[in-house]
Amino acid sequence: MSTRTPTVGGQQDLAARHVHLALEDAMLQGEWCIPAGAVGIVLFAHGSGSSRHSLRNQAVARALQESGTGTLLFDLLTRGEEAEGTHDGHLRFDIGLLARRLVSATKWVARQPEGVNLGLGYFGSSTGGAAALDAAAKLGSVVDAVVSRGGRPDLAGEALAQVEASTLLIVGERDDMVLKLNEEAFEQLRCVKELAGVPGATHLFEDPGALEEVARLAAVWFRRHLKQR
Repeated sequence: MSTRTPTVGGQQDLAARHVHLALEDAMLQGEWCIPAGAVGIVLFAHGSGSSRHSLRNQAVARALQESGTGTLLFDLLTRGEEAEGTHDGHLRFDIGLLARRLVSATKWVARQPEGVNLGLGYFGSSTGGAAALDAAAKLGSVVDAVVSRGGRPDLAGEALAQVEASTLLIVGERDDMVLKLNEEAFEQLRCVKELAGVPGATHLFEDPGALEEVARLAAVWFRRHLKQR
């Protein structure tokens, strides 16, 4: 079964394949797309209240695909867990759980014939940014690069100092509180790192041109840092 992802630039769509990720503790749903000649794949860690169907993440994924990078958008929680957390959202803020799922998904990718020799990266948004950094810290040199969009890297805590992957934090310049939290987290990172503010952008990057700039920055970062095995 294939789906179509929306584009940032309006170019022709690439087909994505629906996949089932059989992990140690859950069966998760995802959308997998590996362009011809890809040197790496980026796993998306969505934020609280979001899913693999997030139009913003799909648009960024499309830009990465067009740049020659593979993508895996998947739900970090099962439908049952999402329903369980609807009332207070506690699972969506369980960074440890989300990071473990991301680690398991990374191992799943490495077992796929198309994923054996690909470089590995994470794209996280909101709480998914913390989960991506926590997972990267756990996996060390296995993960080449991390990009966080409007993320909460501060929630990764002590894991920040252990991240080896080249890390780009993208924040809207008008997202004052999150910008401050990212600046503080940035100081704790000991890896190759960069903090990029998107002019005029607020937390959801809904302002004209903001998401396109996020996609451009992410595509350049991953193309620079993903390393084919």
